[in-house]
Amino acid sequence: MTNQGGYPPRVPPRGPRQHQRAQMLPVPGREGGYRQPPPRRPGPPPTRAMPAGPPRQNVPPPAGPPRRRRRRFGPGKILLTLLSVFVLFLAGVWVYLEFSINRIAALEDYEGRPAAASGTNWLIVGSDSREGLTAEDEERLVTGDVEAAGGGQRTDTMMIAHLPDNDTKPTLISLPRDSRVAIPGHGTSKINAAFSIGGAPLLVKTVEQATGLHIDHYAEIGFGGFANIVDAIGGVHMCVDQEMHDTMTGITIPAGCGDLDGAQALGFVRMRHSAATPRSDLDRVENQRKFIGALVSEISSPGTLLNPFDVFPLLGAAPDALTMDEGDHLHNLVGLAWAMRGISSDGVLSTTVPVTSGSAEHWDKTKSKQLFDALRNDATVPESAIMT
Repeated sequence: MTNQGGYPPRVPPRGPRQHQRAQMLPVPGREGGYRQPPPRRPGPPPTRAMPAGPPRQNVPPPAGPPRRRRRRFGPGKILLTLLSVFVLFLAGVWVYLEFSINRIAALEDYEGRPAAASGTNWLIVGSDSREGLTAEDEERLVTGDVEAAGGGQRTDTMMIAHLPDNDTKPTLISLPRDSRVAIPGHGTSKINAAFSIGGAPLLVKTVEQATGLHIDHYAEIGFGGFANIVDAIGGVHMCVDQEMHDTMTGITIPAGCGDLDGAQALGFVRMRHSAATPRSDLDRVENQRKFIGALVSEISSPGTLLNPFDVFPLLGAAPDALTMDEGDHLHNLVGLAWAMRGISSDGVLSTTVPVTSGSAEHWDKTKSKQLFDALRNDATVPESAIMT
């Protein structure tokens, strides 16, 4: 068909081509209509190719919780434990001794009492007390008859220990028992009578008035206590220049060096009726200071302090043997022993109150004043005031 110009008719332009759904075609050789192909199974998601690297190693499975290691005590911990136990033991012993030592009211204030001065002064007393002794003990120690001795307790040993506050030597002074002094309220008598009249308080007052020194501490030991302490440490080593035989007690101490047991030691410090003690009480007080020096050295030696067979008997004997003033404490006594440890090695000045005669009844007023003035001021004792 043509239009008027002889040209074929214009075909209108097609619009955008419409996509038609594809129709299923029959499959040759199969009956039936058209079948939709089965759906495809979904495969794994696509993965991105990883760069090549070292091959993966097999990682072991994680371990379980770590096992707790048992605590082991090394040498340091064992040593620390032993040290702690030892410290606790010492503390217990200290408390036991502090509350076990006998105490009395020995130091009393009174009008006219000497004022405290430099240093510290101890009054050390050895009494003839037989308290706690059985008849067998008295026979073994040869204590003698108390009635024959005049009755009452007396002081066979009296010493003043001065501990200075400076670097001067400590001083140990013997007061001879036969020294005649004024006993407050009782006239003039031998100094050892003060103890039998008024006990420790009157003795302290008598010594203070006679010397002008203020007594700060008091220590007392009896016959039995003295012997028990010596026996507790296995005896005290002494060297005796010549045989000592007491004609009054019958005690004999052979010449030479050896260990004195409690009974022998008591006889040694009491002996004055012997050819070995021609100056009587003056020789006796000299022997007493020698023995005190040996005793302190023995007690403070490592051989005693580190030996349980000596320490435990000593700790058991000390509380019953010693008596102190009620205001004193164990550390005061330890300080005294530490200061006196140098008696045997010339670290302590050992002397007797200067006297005017061999009987030791009268003190030399000038020399004794020099001695006590030096102690009061912590000064060096003049050679003229030193008597052995």
